[in-house]
Amino acid sequence: MAERPPIIYLRGYAGPPSGVDKQVDDPFYGLNSGATHIRVGGEGTPRFYQFEGPLLRLMSDEGYQLLVRGDQHAHLQSQADGAVAPKSIWVHRFYDYAASTFGTSVTTVPEEFDLEKAAERLYDFVQLVRRKTGAPKVHLVAHSMGGLLARCMIQKVSHTADPRTGEPRRPGSELVDKLFTYGTPHGGIAFDLGGGLVDWAMETFGPNGSDIFAPERMYAYLTPGASNGDDPPPGWRPNEIPAGAFDARRVFCVVGTNAADYGLVEKAVGPQSDGLVHIDNAYVRNAHRAFVHRSHSGRYGLVNSEEGYQNLRRFLFGNYQVRADIRGLDLPEQPSGESRVWQAEVRLAVRGLPTVMHEQRAAHYCPIQLNQEAAQHGSAEGNTGGVPLTTAFLLDPVNVRGGREDRLTLRSRYTLVLRVFHLVEKSGRFFWEDHLEQVPDWEDTLIVDVGRRSLYEETGSQAWAAWNSGVPGSIDDTDPIAAEPCRMVEDGEGLHTEIPMPEVVRPILGSESRLRLTVSRFS
Repeated sequence: MAERPPIIYLRGYAGPPSGVDKQVDDPFYGLNSGATHIRVGGEGTPRFYQFEGPLLRLMSDEGYQLLVRGDQHAHLQSQADGAVAPKSIWVHRFYDYAASTFGTSVTTVPEEFDLEKAAERLYDFVQLVRRKTGAPKVHLVAHSMGGLLARCMIQKVSHTADPRTGEPRRPGSELVDKLFTYGTPHGGIAFDLGGGLVDWAMETFGPNGSDIFAPERMYAYLTPGASNGDDPPPGWRPNEIPAGAFDARRVFCVVGTNAADYGLVEKAVGPQSDGLVHIDNAYVRNAHRAFVHRSHSGRYGLVNSEEGYQNLRRFLFGNYQVRADIRGLDLPEQPSGESRVWQAEVRLAVRGLPTVMHEQRAAHYCPIQLNQEAAQHGSAEGNTGGVPLTTAFLLDPVNVRGGREDRLTLRSRYTLVLRVFHLVEKSGRFFWEDHLEQVPDWEDTLIVDVGRRSLYEETGSQAWAAWNSGVPGSIDDTDPIAAEPCRMVEDGEGLHTEIPMPEVVRPILGSESRLRLTVSRFS
């Protein structure tokens, strides 16, 4: 197995100079913060739960090293080329140049923060890490604005000649293997400010700070050759990465859906957000993503969460990718005089984890809009080619269980909860007379076991799947969940299997509706 790449972490926006001075006091820019609170149960009651933080978990789970020696950057520079272990974690401390608390040890005079200059320093830091470790590429892990900093380096800086030498730089796609972002405003941030929120915005961002998240400004630092003040061309979208710059399939975006725990700013952004970044602006188009009920930062923040870490670990180190789609979706015809809006909720869980990996729920303002998906993915036959539900990345069960040999080592268990609702719309308004809140038209759970049948069979990995409604007794007592493994069919996308929808839901989802699981290699 090839040596795992170095990981470089990029923190989010620190605010005006006073905020910068506070944030640089943290040796690891927040990557080591951890958390002790988790919201559980139907009421979201806070409970005690220790999460060590991504830094310690990457070290304990994956064997990564943290090399500091008083100054990570200076330590790297002092090492011979190729002498540092590639399996290492580095924090790019780009805000140190804007801090006023280090005297002249970092820079002679504190600089006003400039994202493009920080991205140029990131390019140099990536090259330094690559040279000293001998690794061909690195992983970038970023929170909030740190994701935009990474994209600036990948999309613009790496495609711009080095002003110091005039020599062309290496493209970012040749330097970065994967990009993982927590709550990054890939589509920008829009505020509707009033009253005391103006004071909050000035204190948090400074007089000009929030401009960094405006689409016009984003165009300048994400586009080679563009300058501040240039107008984006028609159709340009900040949350798209050009195919020639980087493969969006190598990007994963964690999207927060808990606005309430972030504080005052939620009133400016709205509930359909993590409190700062709107849900629809928190991911790159065509990238992988997971919705988790966490806020932008703080006690219930994205970075300091088990949910975020589990998605990070699986995306960086998973061997296989599994995509779940609904095929053959054919919604009922609309009744005369009214319109029915069909929505689906989805929740992905993994055996052995105390949290949900991904959930899109109406209560979190992010259900799947089935009518829209059916129209977008419609085929000539009137059925859909595939309504995407979620994508999971699979770890080897042996690695997860620390080398122990038992049934949990043999097979990982994944559950996909599906709930389907409808709302009635008349004359442009929702009609509540027949409505039953939180009562779905249909609900079931697909249980999927992945691994080997026994320790003594050399059959390789297989998959077993069944709907919970068809499993008698406790699901814990049935492992694998079905008597026979799924029949896998090879196509251009990998291997796939199709599980028919339960008969009771076919009048809603269509007589030919089924759930397709597509498995492909991912490394």
